[in-house]
Amino acid sequence: MEPSPLELPADTVQRIAAALQCHPTDERVALYLDEKDELKHFRDYFYIPKMKDLPPIDLSLVNKDENAIYFLGNSLGLQPKMVKTYLEEELDKWAKMGAYGHDVGKRPWITGDECIVGLMEDIVGANEKEIALMNALTVNLHLLLLSFFKPTPKRHKILLEAKAFPSDHYAIESQLQLHGLNVEKSMRIIKPREGEEILRMEDILEVIEKEGDSIAVILFSGVHFYSGQLLDMPAITKAGQAKGCFVGFDLAHAVGNVELHLHDWGVDFACWCSYKYLNSGAGGLAGAFVHEKHTHTIRPAKLEPIN
Repeated sequence: MEPSPLELPADTVQRIAAALQCHPTDERVALYLDEKDELKHFRDYFYIPKMKDLPPIDLSLVNKDENAIYFLGNSLGLQPKMVKTYLEEELDKWAKMGAYGHDVGKRPWITGDECIVGLMEDIVGANEKEIALMNALTVNLHLLLLSFFKPTPKRHKILLEAKAFPSDHYAIESQLQLHGLNVEKSMRIIKPREGEEILRMEDILEVIEKEGDSIAVILFSGVHFYSGQLLDMPAITKAGQAKGCFVGFDLAHAVGNVELHLHDWGVDFACWCSYKYLNSGAGGLAGAFVHEKHTHTIRPAKLEPIN
């Protein structure tokens, strides 16, 4: 019952359920997948909260010594057991060496971001020189939009999905206002059809085809935080660029969660945080991607009102 590399997760579940002669939601399917999971040993690398240590609940309903079932990886990852060791090493270096810690030791502080950029290459599917680890997600989004959003009287819109992550929505509003644009006219929001929860790709592609000449930047989530929809990033990128638009993605809920090939897909830019599926803690560095084709062409736009 081993899955094919090309098999979709839903098809895997259906196939295993058929082999076990049970419903796809039967516990036996989950237990089988857990048993065959090649990554299950990583569970032992993290602290998992105990029910008894969580805010007040009715402990008569649960085993207080049981591990909690942790669903908050979208907000803060579980703590790796090595965190304390690493922090103590840096605190010890600080105590003993002071400012010399900036450029000596196993992890020189001044190049702290550079020593982990290589770990990000396979996660986002990019070359090391296309990636920067810095700031926070929304700061990076603003910096990217300052470089890629260069509106003209004809091409002045930013296309995004309805119920985009609120900070993305506000960032786009800010960028439009920075250029003296009318938000209602220049923020093009695409919504699911009446009675539906997710966007249809054909609707996205239709908007790009019909309105692409007036769209400067397309910015979508890789995985929508509200619905969980995985958008077809290669198709959106291809369609947008064919109409002369720059195409970028907020990958906060996609990085470390789904397979990404930003370089091969030709995505113009992307940004992400590291405290969701990458499991970092508060203060974890965010990431930014700019395709190498823009290395010598993209510069921050001059902030002049659009007439």
